Amino acid sequence: MRHTLYWDLMNDEFGSIRAASLHTDLALSTLGSLTPAQAFEAGHEPRAVWIAVCEAAGVPEDRRLGRRKPLSRPF
Repeated sequence: MRHTLYWDLMNDEFGSIRAASLHTDLALSTLGSLTPAQAFEAGHEPRAVWIAVCEAAGVPEDRRLGRRKPLSRPF
């Protein structure tokens, strides 16, 4: 996953304003309580960050590829 896909999924799921807020403020327990922004700076892959955001925010598995796309493979 590339950073652009991460942002597409974030904006699709949360809207651009909330996505930006979550990116800088949401502490991800599965990534050592880093925010997504800090996780990227620490070298975590976008896919790992996206999955951590989904888990922390309660995004259902069927929407983890985007709201308009069916889940083709489990994460």
